[in-house]
Amino acid sequence: MGNSLNEIKEHYDMELDMFSIWMKNKGMTQSTHAAYLSDACHFLKTAYPKPTNELTKMNVMRFLSVCREQGAGDEARNRKLSAVRSFFKSLMEMEHQSHNPAAAVPKSKQEKNKIPVYLEESELEALPDAIGGKYYIRNAAIIMLMCYAGLRVGEVHRMNVKDFRQDGSIHILGKGRKWRIIPLPEGLQAVLRAALGERMEARQDKEQPFFVSQFGRRLSIRMIQTVADETIRHLKDKEPSLENKPISSHKLRHSFATMQIRSGTDIRTLQELLGHASIETTQIYTHIDNRQLRSAMDNIADKIPALKKIT
Repeated sequence: MGNSLNEIKEHYDMELDMFSIWMKNKGMTQSTHAAYLSDACHFLKTAYPKPTNELTKMNVMRFLSVCREQGAGDEARNRKLSAVRSFFKSLMEMEHQSHNPAAAVPKSKQEKNKIPVYLEESELEALPDAIGGKYYIRNAAIIMLMCYAGLRVGEVHRMNVKDFRQDGSIHILGKGRKWRIIPLPEGLQAVLRAALGERMEARQDKEQPFFVSQFGRRLSIRMIQTVADETIRHLKDKEPSLENKPISSHKLRHSFATMQIRSGTDIRTLQELLGHASIETTQIYTHIDNRQLRSAMDNIADKIPALKKIT
């Protein structure tokens, strides 16, 4: 446990290299690649110096137990388990070993139907006045895509000029390397056209990123998060009622989903718009303002008998 990560990387150099190559061939995003490698290294640190083909289910469970002791919640532990499963899967596909000791380790049970944090529509309407920075139009396009198209930070980062089509739709590369098409309302199209009009030319020849930094490079995930965080901070300065509300860049996506449900969008359509692999992920938003449930209960309102002793 006291070994440095550099020692771990050196000891398991071949296995980690296999994992890295496997992830690149799978087309995993740069952020997922980095996160999974980090989780694999931390797992191997708890198992050092055993060879990977001698590791068992107990080693994986011990790692997850250590993660819990260090404060990782169920969601974080499940992400780490996914990384370790993928690590062993890569070694199997590379014919380096014959079993995956993480495959039979159950995921932690997470709280279901937890109501997500989101901004009300009136609060979203105040966002344009909270957007700042030297590149206002670019920053506004980023914020509007999160709030009114439901894009993740990574999806904004990966967006290229060619992904904004002449028909007004955007083609988005989401989780699991899956594409989805989002038809944009005219108001959003106008913002993107304005952003294109002020866009700096990128230094890259092959891909033309939609959002470019002042140095001519694709705008980083960290910078996109900074734009969102600063906008939210300014919004909280203007709206004191939001002071204790835990709003982050991802909560802007929650706000989009909430607005769609309240506008009557059905759950399957919302799943497509958000790019969720499972409809269970989308269903958390139906608990915010489920008019169907309310309507169903109203249908039996006049059937409830009056009790004699209630005046």
